[in-house]
Amino acid sequence: MIYISKPAQKYFKKLLTDEARGTQIRVFVVNPGTPKAECGVSYYSQDEIQDNDLEIKYTDFNVYVNVSDVDFLKNAKIDLEIEGTNSNLTLSAPFAKCKKSKEDLSLKDRVQYFLDVEINPALSLHGGQVFLIDITTLGYVILKFSGSCNGCSMIGVTLKEGIEKKLLQVFPEVRGITDLTTHKHGHHSYY
Repeated sequence: MIYISKPAQKYFKKLLTDEARGTQIRVFVVNPGTPKAECGVSYYSQDEIQDNDLEIKYTDFNVYVNVSDVDFLKNAKIDLEIEGTNSNLTLSAPFAKCKKSKEDLSLKDRVQYFLDVEINPALSLHGGQVFLIDITTLGYVILKFSGSCNGCSMIGVTLKEGIEKKLLQVFPEVRGITDLTTHKHGHHSYY
């Protein structure tokens, strides 16, 4: 699951000699399956080990991963880059930002992911964001805008011609969109 190069293993072994006896390595993902996913490596003491941790044994140490992060760390690689007198551990996790297969996700999760990946990056260019509040049993997506989208004079176009059209194309089970935002135009509004 996690490949650690021989130079990186040697480096971990050296680092661990300066830590308390029994200290191991933890690899984790913050915000897994989202565009904001970030991976990290930290020390992990014996008393921090949890029942839902997967243990991966290496020659001189063990790596612990929470089972909920396993899919996101598929094909992950830790390597040691050396440039002159500087050395850097690098962690590459190509699936950290990927959601699990669509079959595993509810409609709400799929719509949330779509908003995070397809809609919010464009809105953030203008200082705005949209949040999924809920999806009704009749298939209406309930959204709320924030930032410069709140009170923007173009919000109707953004909502109907941008977001709703895209959602209807991608999700046949969606019937429409409702905006819960109490729009108040002000200096914060984009237009």
